[in-house]
Amino acid sequence: MSYFVINNIKKNYKDIEVLHDVSLEVQRGELATLLGPSGCGKSTLLRILAGLESISSGTVFLDGKDITNLPPQDRNIGMVFQEYSLFPSMTVYDNIEFGLKRRRVGKKERARLVDEVLAMTDLKGKENKYPSTLSGGEKQRVALARSVVTKPKVLLLDEPLSAIDAKLRRSLQDRIKELQRELNITTIFVTHDQDEAMRISDTIHLMNNGLIEQSGSPLEIYSSPNSLFVGSFVGSYNIFHGIDMNALFSANFEESKSYGIRPEKIKLNSTESSAFQAKGVVLDLVSMGSVIRYIVETNDHKIQVDKLNEGADVFSIGEIVTIHFDEQDIFSFRRNEHAEK
Repeated sequence: MSYFVINNIKKNYKDIEVLHDVSLEVQRGELATLLGPSGCGKSTLLRILAGLESISSGTVFLDGKDITNLPPQDRNIGMVFQEYSLFPSMTVYDNIEFGLKRRRVGKKERARLVDEVLAMTDLKGKENKYPSTLSGGEKQRVALARSVVTKPKVLLLDEPLSAIDAKLRRSLQDRIKELQRELNITTIFVTHDQDEAMRISDTIHLMNNGLIEQSGSPLEIYSSPNSLFVGSFVGSYNIFHGIDMNALFSANFEESKSYGIRPEKIKLNSTESSAFQAKGVVLDLVSMGSVIRYIVETNDHKIQVDKLNEGADVFSIGEIVTIHFDEQDIFSFRRNEHAEK
């Protein structure tokens, strides 16, 4: 049996159902991410797991025990919030020690545990500082240290890095992943940032409108989307209706379907033989560091094409090019949005 099991969770606010029969499983020691747009229900689900929200129906099991109706303090679950929620009148040390004191852990053991997590979270030397003197990244590390020092069975993180600048956020993503593996702590991470989810997750549960659209590894979610929503939300797809595919490539696609091709699967001016190709003009290009994204217009359709930035052979705006791709790189989406390849 999986370590953390959520069965058929429904949540209503008056007449509005915000979670629709949600079920998922998390393995012991796994870092699972609830990914999705704002308002899809991911933070509500996390608060339900923490015991901070009631449910309309369903069950929650942790390590084989039904915790559905247990209060938060009896679940042995740690939680890190987006807004840190540190005690402003307490030092870093006192903030981290607080949960241990409530559990009546002995003084020597408290000191050992606090010292241990201070080292793990790179907070040595900050013990006597107050939250008001810390940077956003330091505050979030204190919140993380405070949550893991009690050795919870599960750690929940509710968009903990959304208020931190991009460079520091990447560093903290790596530190969270390292710490999670070091402690082998089962972790559920909430984010709306697909890049963040791809970077840190063992498993992604992609949510939309109170439902889980797809669950799988980052590679599975990216490479094998099971719906138009998944394909559009994770990474980028060029989406075409069947009638447009037929017009662009003189093909025989089903008009009842939509079709998608990832930008990196399209080649420009390739000498290789490809099943599908069409002439176009470069409308724009955007440097994204190691990748250049070209916007190519062909027959009034704007197509995104990603090419490695190798410092040479850059196509110019206004240049006539030929796009190439193969049939194996096309995903098809029926009207009910389930994907086929």
